[in-house]
Amino acid sequence: MRARKIPIYLVAIFMSVLMLSLSSTKVSAAAPQTTFLKPYSAVYSTIWKKGISLKVEGKQTLSKQSDNFWRFVFSADSMIASLNESSTFQVKDHQIIPQKYEYKSTVLGKKRTATLTFDWDKNLVRNDVKDKPWNLAINPKTLDKLSIQLQVRQDLKLGKNEFDYQIADGGYIKNWRFERDQMETIKTKLGRLSAIKIIRTDNLDKGKKTSFWFVPKLDYLLVKLEHKEDGESYYLDIDSVKLL
Repeated sequence: MRARKIPIYLVAIFMSVLMLSLSSTKVSAAAPQTTFLKPYSAVYSTIWKKGISLKVEGKQTLSKQSDNFWRFVFSADSMIASLNESSTFQVKDHQIIPQKYEYKSTVLGKKRTATLTFDWDKNLVRNDVKDKPWNLAINPKTLDKLSIQLQVRQDLKLGKNEFDYQIADGGYIKNWRFERDQMETIKTKLGRLSAIKIIRTDNLDKGKKTSFWFVPKLDYLLVKLEHKEDGESYYLDIDSVKLL
């Protein structure tokens, strides 16, 4: 039987989290906050359910490097799987500009690695997968599948309600779209928090439903995620957060 890939990557999504607005993007009445996100470290509990339940602890860290370079890292480990993702990027006019994305995973002993290097002078991304590098043409503002979570948060700070991003992933350019739903008060290990609910809309016709909750008073931090498809469900909840 073929081993099913455990969707730990969804944590980072956003997956893993999600888009620079189109010209038609709606803007909320609230005054936008124009500074970029603050460095932090957060720990999450993630649960994957499909017949059986698998609980994994994940950690993500955002740190500022020199010369306007930032680094975003996500890691998770369990008895049968591990994942480590990182994105190095710059920020210009509130837009994340990826420089390098690295992926390493082990599932049931099977290892997988990938490296994406962005060349913005030529608008190309170099994919190094299984020692077989090749180039893919990209448009300005293309993101990797890890840094998209930070771009969503930044765009929420700017007061945007609709989001449309292009993601370089798996040798393709993928369009991920999201919409702001409503404010909800949710119960977390950090207490009851007022959060903005975001729904991914580009895959609803495929029977997939993914929702995210971001908390404005925590610098729009992702504190909860739910994903459901084909009898399978995935949940993420924040355990702790620390500013760096």
